[in-house]
Amino acid sequence: MLWTAWWVWMTGALALATLEVIVPGYFFLGFAIGALVMGVILLADVVALSLPVVLVIFAVLSLVAYLALRKIFGLRNGQVKIWDRDINDN
Repeated sequence: MLWTAWWVWMTGALALATLEVIVPGYFFLGFAIGALVMGVILLADVVALSLPVVLVIFAVLSLVAYLALRKIFGLRNGQVKIWDRDINDN
């Protein structure tokens, strides 16, 4: 059962974090954080989980991480740059 192996989730988190560096935008970072937390949960070996339960927990963790990242790093009010002159004007 590969989905219950903690190292698989940690490797997936590393791969998704690497993909985030290549394609920035905090999209893959939410999934990477979800996979990292899922790996920690499986490493703790609290209960045996089935595949559907593991995927639902991963989806919820990823959604929470993505929303937290949007709240922290998202566009805030007053951050829009308004240009009042052209660079070619002399």
